[in-house]
Amino acid sequence: MKKILFMAMMSFGFMFAAKAQDAAPADETQKEEKIQALYVAYVTKQLNLTPEEAEKFWPLHTQFVNEMKGVDPKLSQLEKEQKVLDIKKKFQPKFTQVLGANRCEHFFGLRDEFNRKLLERINKQRANQPQRLRLRRGFQ
Repeated sequence: MKKILFMAMMSFGFMFAAKAQDAAPADETQKEEKIQALYVAYVTKQLNLTPEEAEKFWPLHTQFVNEMKGVDPKLSQLEKEQKVLDIKKKFQPKFTQVLGANRCEHFFGLRDEFNRKLLERINKQRANQPQRLRLRRGFQ
C-alpha cells in the first residue's frame, strides 16, 4: 500500500512539474505578444501614422524585420553591422515612399528608442519589487 501511495505521489509530482514547464512557453509567448503590441502602438504614435499609411507601412515593416532577423549571428560584429546597414539602405526608399523622408529617418531610430524605454521600464519594475522576491526569482 505504501508503494502504491508513493508511486501515486511521484506521478502527481511529475505531472505537476511537466504542467509548470508547459505553462512557461505560453507565458513567454504572451509577454512577446504584449511587447509587440506596445511596439506597434509606440511606432504608430511616434510616426503619426494614418490608417492608410499604416496599411502600407506594417507589411513593409514585417519584411524589414524578417530580413533583419536573417542576419547571421555568427558573423563578426563589423560584418553584422554592415548587413544591417545594407538592409536599411535597401528599405529606406520604400519607407520614404510611405512615410516621407523625415518620418523615415525618425523610424530607423525608433526601434532602439523603444528597446531602451522598455528596458528602463523593466529595470524600474524590478527595482520596486521586494528584495526577497528578487532573490528567489534569481534562483529559479
